Amino acid sequence: QLQLVESGGGLVQAGGSLRLSCAASGRTFSRYAMGWFRQAPGKEREFVAAVSWSGDSTYYADSVKGRFTISRDNAKNTVYLQMNSLKPEDTAVYYCAAPMNAYSSGSYSQRTWYDYWGQGTQVTVSS
Repeated sequence: QLQLVESGGGLVQAGGSLRLSCAASGRTFSRYAMGWFRQAPGKEREFVAAVSWSGDSTYYADSVKGRFTISRDNAKNTVYLQMNSLKPEDTAVYYCAAPMNAYSSGSYSQRTWYDYWGQGTQVTVSS
């Protein structure tokens, strides 16, 4: 079983920055791709960013490309989401996620590809 715990959310003004962290435990973290999703009130959970298990490849939703950066530190079993130039439309609960299978790749942007989810951390961007 994999446990994921997000942190780093909060209230920030438009144009500001936040860095989210997701600490993993229970499996060999370095073997698994990791993703970030978000869900705003009344909306579907949507893909934000993902990083391959090797860390060599990253993927982003068009809405955050150029503003958000995903990274991983395998020594700390942690994946990060650096969010810059935040906009009010970035307001949502942010979740990190991992797939069931080690060394898997492919459907990074698909919510159904992921099996493990954290509890989420709230990000609120004021205008």
